[in-house]
Amino acid sequence: MQDVVHTVSSTPARTIARRDIATLTPDDFGNQYQKTGKPVVITGLLPSGIDWDLDYLCEQLGDRELPVRVCGRERYQQDKRQWKDIGGGIDTQPMQFTRYANQLRDRTAQQQDLYLARYPLKGTPLADVDPLSQVGRRLGLVKPTSDVGLWVGPADHVETLHYDPVDVLLMQLHGVKKVVLFPPHQTANLYPFPLSVHFRYGIRLRSWCSQLYPERPDFAAFPKFKAALQHRYEVLLAPGEVLYMPVGWWHEVTTIGDEMICSVNQTWSVRPVKRALYSWNRWRILLGAAFALPHTLVSILSAIVSNNRGQSLNKIVRRF
Repeated sequence: MQDVVHTVSSTPARTIARRDIATLTPDDFGNQYQKTGKPVVITGLLPSGIDWDLDYLCEQLGDRELPVRVCGRERYQQDKRQWKDIGGGIDTQPMQFTRYANQLRDRTAQQQDLYLARYPLKGTPLADVDPLSQVGRRLGLVKPTSDVGLWVGPADHVETLHYDPVDVLLMQLHGVKKVVLFPPHQTANLYPFPLSVHFRYGIRLRSWCSQLYPERPDFAAFPKFKAALQHRYEVLLAPGEVLYMPVGWWHEVTTIGDEMICSVNQTWSVRPVKRALYSWNRWRILLGAAFALPHTLVSILSAIVSNNRGQSLNKIVRRF
């Protein structure tokens, strides 16, 4: 664990704008937030009272087998620079949803930090929920780059500080998430993993993730983070609310409270195109993926000649 850490609770965070969909036309959203690359919380996009609690999810998903990340609580006591995997690079365990639900109820999932992340709703009964499929259209978004993905986890789970190469809509459906954000121009002050990690770890470890803990940073190791704190945003995302996060915006997402948390997200192509072309953070991800190619090819070849070829190849695919 890092020897010298500090909490940042006394540092005031900036607030994200909130808009009700009744006062936000697609043109307004495009001009004020999409074109300018500014995050915003949008209310009224999802039906009042929408609640994907554990009973509802069990009814919809039943014994369907899903890949659950085995994160482990102990990793958050380590210096991140000692990590060998992160985020989507963490190994998963196939598990029937009803079994996972039981582990959420008896808090085994919280103790072991078991997290269902980015599971595509396509092919499940949840894919036909109309309000979710209409969210992008009502904002004027026209080109999704992913299916709607399901995120379910216990309280106190942390998706560590990182950014994405596309625009993201995060839709909260049960419980509350705390999202801490930093703008793209603070990348150097947030100490991302170097591109060179991809030569050794492929995409198990990612250069678009930060090496520091934003809530308890080691200023001796990461002194420039003090400057980043002046640009820190924070939002509590409640059920029924939607958070738009533009390409390159750093975010750390923490599930809070005492119960299961559920949300879905969908990613969208960056418009206008020049916003993608001018995003250094996006280029860093493309370079990282290129640097990871030799390691990935070796992993694929190893999977092909292994006894459990299908399972090994699926594990590699899920990392993307």
